[in-house]
Amino acid sequence: MQITTSTISLTVNDVAASQHFFTSHLGYVEQAAADGFASLTREDAAMDIVLLARGTDVLPPDQRDQHASGLIVAFTGTGIEAEEKRLRDEGVEITMPLSEAPWGERLFQVKDPNGVVVQFVEWVTGSGPA
Repeated sequence: MQITTSTISLTVNDVAASQHFFTSHLGYVEQAAADGFASLTREDAAMDIVLLARGTDVLPPDQRDQHASGLIVAFTGTGIEAEEKRLRDEGVEITMPLSEAPWGERLFQVKDPNGVVVQFVEWVTGSGPA
């Protein structure tokens, strides 16, 4: 199998609120949308995002009431300090300030209106996964 795209599907209470957050602050554009559903994409290497309303009957019964919690949507890139400043200037609350881990990972976090944790990562030169 050849994988052509990676997508994460997030079940949230308010699809429109998360859709607005990802399109207004994180550069996503709407690919498709309907009541309780939105498919978002970017032109770069970022993964696509599908937002589903909790309780939707599209999901199997044991998944319908789950919420996107306990997971972190992480984006690895460059220019992390400028990205944190841009988001802060746009009024996005930085829920974990920019810091550097001993293994060379620089990161900070924000949350979307539904509590989805979004983490931004930049590896210090010469560090990071191979």
